[in-house]
Amino acid sequence: MSRYRPPRTAGTALITAEGEARLRAELHELWHVRRPQVTQAVSEAAALGDRSENAEYIYVKKMLREIDSRVRYLSKRLENFIVVDRPPDDPSLVFFAAFVSVEFEDSAGELKQARYRIVGADELDPSLGYISVDSPLARALIGKR
Repeated sequence: MSRYRPPRTAGTALITAEGEARLRAELHELWHVRRPQVTQAVSEAAALGDRSENAEYIYVKKMLREIDSRVRYLSKRLENFIVVDRPPDDPSLVFFAAFVSVEFEDSAGELKQARYRIVGADELDPSLGYISVDSPLARALIGKR
């Protein structure tokens, strides 16, 4: 039995203007604020002596690797995004970045209503009702009236 897993697809390259601004702000925060603080902490921890048994040094280096990894990811993703900042020609259809209200019946037979916004995979936030354009629900809704 093989443990091979095919690589995940990167998802749709679409993003809303608000989502792009949020990711650019996160990249700026990581690169210009957090990374200099962590590199300063690394140099201070390294000055304490033996690095092999220095837990603070090991922890701060791990934080630096995580920041660098996220910066690389955001830099690559931001280069390839297609920013959708205007509505389509026919606003009566469900489209990317639209707010959609869906009615459904719960297990007790009562009608419930949920409101979603179809956004890019990098903007996903279920607590706000943001669903990915790659999700089955969004795929079913796109193009419907």
